Formats: sequence, structure tokens, C-alpha cells
Amino acid sequence: MHMQDVSNEIFAAKYAKEGETRSQVFSRVVQGLARTPEEAAHFQYALESGGILAGRVMSAAGSQLETTLINCFVQPVGDSVTDMVDSKASIYQAVAEAAETMRRGGGVGYDFSKIRPAGARVRRTQSRASGPLSYMRVFDRSCETVESAGARRGAQMGVLRVDHPDIFDFVDAKKNGDFTNFNLSVGVTDAFMEALEWGERFELVHDAEPFPGDFPEAYQRDDGLWVYRTIDPQELWDRIMENTYNGAEPGVLFIDRMNEENNLHYVERIEATNPLQRGPPW
Repeated sequence: MHMQDVSNEIFAAKYAKEGETRSQVFSRVVQGLARTPEEAAHFQYALESGGILAGRVMSAAGSQLETTLINCFVQPVGDSVTDMVDSKASIYQAVAEAAETMRRGGGVGYDFSKIRPAGARVRRTQSRASGPLSYMRVFDRSCETVESAGARRGAQMGVLRVDHPDIFDFVDAKKNGDFTNFNLSVGVTDAFMEALEWGERFELVHDAEPFPGDFPEAYQRDDGLWVYRTIDPQELWDRIMENTYNGAEPGVLFIDRMNEENNLHYVERIEATNPLQRGPPW
């Protein structure tokens, strides 16, 4: 296979260990993965024919590095600073687990939608919540710190559902140069797209109660969720498109469609994705 000069340079920088040649990298990877001579032969043939494996495999398989061979992870994040809620890790436990994942070379995605919006009531302290964006800054700084300690850049994807009360702040989050260690995507639902198509008002909701008096139009629905306010979906969609045009973010995840078409829909529900990580440019 013909290799361009830039491909050789990237290969050497990202995957070769201590001056390894391309064929030596292939041999190392094969030795690290194959359990039998037959498997080794198949792996060798695949690599030499252009069947290149994921970046973490090419970088670490067969080496002595304590790293993961998996590129992509999603870390659950619950609505508590220290306690597990609904089988989701507390915020600071999620930070610690994500830092360990990134330290070993994996990229991490999060859905921050469970975190109560800014201005929500915190019953234990009778105070106001600061909202998911304030905690996202903790994840952002953690990723920056882990990156400074290793050779590979940390990668994170932050997701917020389109019906979260803080969605406008999330969509504008990168305007002032914030969250440099994140890709951001809005989790867009079928209900939002239908409201957008038909020009109907759209509810921003959460299961956390608003702080009394701060959201005069708020009310609780029959399903228990609190409606913080209703919006014109076109205004939000235009804001998403404007920011995407100007700065290439946020992206959108059609979260309901993803789950509808997920082959494992009967055992899991997708809430977020890992960040985009490209393989070698071959």
C-alpha cells in the first residue's frame, strides 16, 4: 500500500514506539491480539491489506503500556455531587472515572441532562442549583489536566437534551471560548422536531422543582416533570444553526431516532455518544 509522507509522519508520531517501522508496529499488534498462529496470520494479512484497527489498538496492543485498547466510552452522570442517583454515578465520581478513562487513552461522552437546571431548588440546603454548565467546567479542567500528563489529547463529548431548561446557555456555551476540551451536541427529540414543523410551543422540563418564586410560569405536569417555561422551537433551532454556522458547534444527536434504530434497543437506551476520534489517514 502506498503511503503519503504526511501519513508516515502521523503514523510515527501516534502509533510507532521507539522508532518502530510500519511492519514492526503490525507485528507488535498481531502478537498482542492473536491467540493462535491461525489468528496471527489472519490479523497480519488484514493489516497489510489495509484493514487498519482503531487508534488505541494500533498504539498500545502488544506494548507494555497500561492503557485501554478501546477508543470510546460513555460515562453516566447523575444529579448529585456525592451520591449515586438512579444508578448513575455522582458528579464528582463521574469526574474521577472519566479522568481514569482518559488517562488510559479513551475518549468519553456524557449526557448532563439529569443535572438539575440553574435556579432549581436544592431541598437539603434550601439553595438554588448552579446548573449543568457549572459542573461541565469541572470536567473540562479535569480533561485539560489529564492531557498535560500524557502524550494523547483528551477527548470529551457533552450532550444536553433539547428540552432541558438550560438548553439556550448550552447552545451558546462556546461563544466566549469556554469548554475547549469538549465537543458539544444537543440531544434532539422527535417531540421537538414535530413542534418545530408545526409551529407549536415547546416545553423545557426537568424532574427537579424550580426554586419557589423564581419561575412564575412554572407548573408540574401529570407525569411529575416540572415545566420551567415554554419556548418557540424555531428560536432555539435558529440559535443552534447560527452557532453551528459560526463555530461548527453544537452538533445534534437525533436521540429518539438513534434509539429507535438501535439494534440493542431491548437491553439499553442511548443517552450520549463518545467524541469523534479519527483513525490514521490511510
